Amino acid sequence: MPQLDISTFSPQIIWLIITFLILYVLMAKVALPRIGNILEQRQNRIDDNLDMAQHLRNESNIDAESYDKAMTEAREQARKAIQETTEEISNETARRQGELGARLSGELRSAEDQISAAKTASLKNIHKSAASVTSEAMKALIGEKPTDNAIKQAISSALKVSNMEINK
Repeated sequence: MPQLDISTFSPQIIWLIITFLILYVLMAKVALPRIGNILEQRQNRIDDNLDMAQHLRNESNIDAESYDKAMTEAREQARKAIQETTEEISNETARRQGELGARLSGELRSAEDQISAAKTASLKNIHKSAASVTSEAMKALIGEKPTDNAIKQAISSALKVSNMEINK
């Protein structure tokens, strides 16, 4: 093998050094700067993406906090509105019940007054009818017409006796 021949070692070493230097210079001046630029661009893009992600995360946290705050305020407003509406409804109901109670008690008093007046009128009519019937019956039976005071006393005593019997 010619590579192992000692007489050709020195030119091989020289060419090895020349080739190594050319490859070193090419790598140092051309390939490695390009690779470094690509790696630097990638790192910059990754850093930008991380910064953007952090910024978006901060914005989303702020939005979430404002959403939570808005929801809390909305719940509080809804609770207050429900409470106010409930109070208004109960006040209106109480007012209407009071008006209805007053109207019904007035109607009840009016009905009681009408019943009392009708009772009084019917009792007067009963007394008059009873007096008239008694007077005519007495005239037909005994031929004499009794006095009005005697008839009234007889009817009153008869009503007292019948009221006593009813109350027993």
